Amino acid sequence: MEQYAESGNTREEIKSKLRQYFDGRIVRKDLTKKIKEGANVPVYVLEFLLGQYCSSDEDEVIEAGVRNVKRILADNFVRPDEAQKILSVLRQRGSYTIIDKITVNLNFKKDSYEAEFSNLGLKAIPISEEYPTKYDRLLCGGIWCIVQLDYEYIEEDKKNGIPIQIRKLTPIQMPHVDIDELKRGRKAFTKEEWMDVMLRSTGMEPDMLNNREKWLLLARMLPLVENNFNLCELGPRSTGKSHLYKEISPNSILVSGGQTTVANLFYNMARKTVGLVGLWDCVAFDEVAGISFKDKDGIQIMKDYMASGSFARGKEEKAASASMVFVGNINQSVDVLLKTSSLFDPFPPEMGTDTAFLDRMHCYVPGWEIPKFRPEHFTDDYGYM
Repeated sequence: MEQYAESGNTREEIKSKLRQYFDGRIVRKDLTKKIKEGANVPVYVLEFLLGQYCSSDEDEVIEAGVRNVKRILADNFVRPDEAQKILSVLRQRGSYTIIDKITVNLNFKKDSYEAEFSNLGLKAIPISEEYPTKYDRLLCGGIWCIVQLDYEYIEEDKKNGIPIQIRKLTPIQMPHVDIDELKRGRKAFTKEEWMDVMLRSTGMEPDMLNNREKWLLLARMLPLVENNFNLCELGPRSTGKSHLYKEISPNSILVSGGQTTVANLFYNMARKTVGLVGLWDCVAFDEVAGISFKDKDGIQIMKDYMASGSFARGKEEKAASASMVFVGNINQSVDVLLKTSSLFDPFPPEMGTDTAFLDRMHCYVPGWEIPKFRPEHFTDDYGYM
């Protein structure tokens, strides 16, 4: 009983400090779970909306906020299969507000900025210079936004004019993080308290984990904060190996199935554009057993990049800072695996038996030491969003 009382007191103390130093930056994780079940949007988008509407301890305010978030998602979130329906409604009403991922590019020929909508499928939509200037992440892979659109068709401009205009754009994921503010707030927490805050921020409940398990889960975050950090995690199913890289961070991308091309991952020589390693802080490969390149030199280029943070394509050498993560399942016990093959057995032979590839790994997280997650492993407490 004393242990649970002490744990409860620690949680209240952490909650009080979060309220004091990070108010407006925290969210209750149980609310995320409730809405996530019926909304196909990344967790970090949900949490930003919840932070805006549910920043209170009062049940009535929280319930009203949850209703608001659900209504906003139902009315404004664009599903790719409903893009034409949304455009039709926009045309009929003359204006409409949507939630979509927006990327901005500079058109040198017109000397103007143009927006691209991920789910709505629109390209080359004019956008005011103030937005990419204020939110530079729009130019670096894009961010999720609430966008107010206007539709006005002018007969005289039908040849070159675009009837859709952006009236207002508001980011709904963090466009930037104030590191100095984070450092000031961090000073108020002990090491153990800050570990609990970080774990709850990813949705996990640290009170259900031992110290070793906490450190292993924190190790998963290393590629998100270290440049050119190569991490591998192999273990049983249901331990949440890929969840962090897909849902929690807006700065990482998960390559599902493991299949990709050199052009997509590194550099497209035809378009002269850099691939995923230049657009994201972390590139994670799910199901390492299925990793394959359509190009014969794909794995060799990957090894070169993992060693030096650069790669050669065509006549030039390109550099990037994205970390590499490889996650996959081990279907046998570790004892059997060690006797019959190696801990890299799930990798394709050209990677798992290549010592040059294995030498480039900075960290191997033993996934079999992480518990299979059950409902009690997920927190209902506050975490950083």
